[in-house]
Amino acid sequence: MSKRDIGQEILDGVSAIKKGQGKRHVVMLPDVQSIRESMSLSQSAFAAMLGVSPRTLQDWEQGRRKPSGPALSLLKVAELRPDAVREAITA
Repeated sequence: MSKRDIGQEILDGVSAIKKGQGKRHVVMLPDVQSIRESMSLSQSAFAAMLGVSPRTLQDWEQGRRKPSGPALSLLKVAELRPDAVREAITA
């Protein structure tokens, strides 16, 4: 069994990234305004459903900030299954 050269593996990884060969994960941000409108909710009602301030929601819709963490996950679910989000929030 040969010994791993961790240092060389790191250097090889950095070199691959510089050459554009590294793995990249692209996270597609949901269109917050479209999701809200498809659910026929006002900004205030949608913000309350997500547990964020209306100002935060406005910032997301206008591209000044990006949702992250649990809010991003909930938005993705709302995009695919708005009925499930409504049911979960109102239960």
